[in-house]
Amino acid sequence: MDHLSAYGSLFHKEATSAGSDLLARAVAGITAILALAVFLALAGIALMLGFLQNQFHWMLVAVPGLALLLAVIAAVIAMKPLKSERFPELKAQIDSDAQALRTVS
Repeated sequence: MDHLSAYGSLFHKEATSAGSDLLARAVAGITAILALAVFLALAGIALMLGFLQNQFHWMLVAVPGLALLLAVIAAVIAMKPLKSERFPELKAQIDSDAQALRTVS
């Protein structure tokens, strides 16, 4: 029974880790979408202000640029590939136990 409890604990630990990775990617994806929307709005406003003033000011590029930078960083984080192998410690433990059972029988 203790052995099954240890399996459950190991599964819970690895599932929590996988869930937190997925949550971080989801938050990064939502942040990327919102930052892109803010960038588009600020870029449009900067364009209108630039045409009204008939002169260039660096703030008209910097403010939307910060939103674009945030969108790119969040998109890179959101698109980071997932680990190829799920639950590696649990699989290794099951394989080890199966090998021990084969050796005994």
